[in-house]
Amino acid sequence: MTKGATAPRRSGGSRGSGGTPPEPDYVQLLTPDGERVSHPDYSVDFSDEELRGLYRDLVTVRKLDAEATALQRQGELGIWASLLGQEAAQVGSGRALRSQDMAFPTYREHGVLYCRGIDPIMPLSLFRGVDQGGWDPVANKFNLYTIVIGAQTLHATGYAMGIAKDGKVGTDDGEAVIAYFGDGATSQGDVNEAFIWSSVFHAPVVFFCQNNQYAISEPLERQTRIPLFQRAAGFGFPGVRVDGNDVLACYAVTRAALDNARLGQGPTLIEAYTYRMGAHTTSDDPTRYRVSSEVEAWQAKDPIARVRALLTREQIASDDFFDAVDADAKAEAVRLRERVLNMPDPDPSQIFENVYVEGSPLVDAERKQFEAYAASFEGGAH
Repeated sequence: MTKGATAPRRSGGSRGSGGTPPEPDYVQLLTPDGERVSHPDYSVDFSDEELRGLYRDLVTVRKLDAEATALQRQGELGIWASLLGQEAAQVGSGRALRSQDMAFPTYREHGVLYCRGIDPIMPLSLFRGVDQGGWDPVANKFNLYTIVIGAQTLHATGYAMGIAKDGKVGTDDGEAVIAYFGDGATSQGDVNEAFIWSSVFHAPVVFFCQNNQYAISEPLERQTRIPLFQRAAGFGFPGVRVDGNDVLACYAVTRAALDNARLGQGPTLIEAYTYRMGAHTTSDDPTRYRVSSEVEAWQAKDPIARVRALLTREQIASDDFFDAVDADAKAEAVRLRERVLNMPDPDPSQIFENVYVEGSPLVDAERKQFEAYAASFEGGAH
């Protein structure tokens, strides 16, 4: 499906007076107008059905994300980190994973989670506060969400070192690891330590940085003086920048990097150059630190619109298909809302469970004390 190494391609530009970022050098296979373009090092060979499937993924993921944002605004979730604008980076890289590969997310990889076949209710139960995220990381090859910025890169590196020591690297059916993080996380010590360890131990890990231009309210130029992907060279492994709003390019670059890792060629840093269209989280107000003209410029590069333009241009899909996808996504979002509203509240005494594998007399005593206190109220614990 893919081939190649790491050389990016595209002409550059300069920052406009309205705050619009320059057009960077990056790998691109699909323009914002929906036109297929070639690249000397990367390509994809999707069938018409696979292209329609990617469009369906993108639309569904965006709709579910929008529903989660609405639920938080209505007081049904404590907080939500939207992926609006980053769908192509997540769906493209998520679909590039093979079944044996392991992913380590932040708290925003709802699109990757969807591509791994995990029930989309899972992260909502976490942010509703009824559990700690209920999926099995081993069975789903997708670790639990990580709130601590950048910590998952060390987890991923350690896991990758482990599968290498277990001899699961070096063949076409070997395993690889991918770690997701944002541009702001590249300033964290954990991320740079992960780069060092993965390089020195030649770990089969792909670092996938979604550069959405802002670390909460800090713009990219406050994080780095050089393009983020170029940092990889200082640690001794390749880096590549990809158009993060191009689902085809994100797939091709990620699949190539993962295959290189599984074959024993060590780590790669991918910088997916994209944009966070909404707030950092639902507790953030992006109008305080960025201008509307910048947002409008990125709206013209919408990842879903360009795939729709491709399908229309090449007569791969009709209006009936697009209408059906929209209807299905809306129905799935309605079902998600209903399930969230019907979630039972957890028993408060559950906080004492799973503290120690073999139990603890102290925890047992504290639990009895808490339950007696809760029972002293009319109606019991609430």
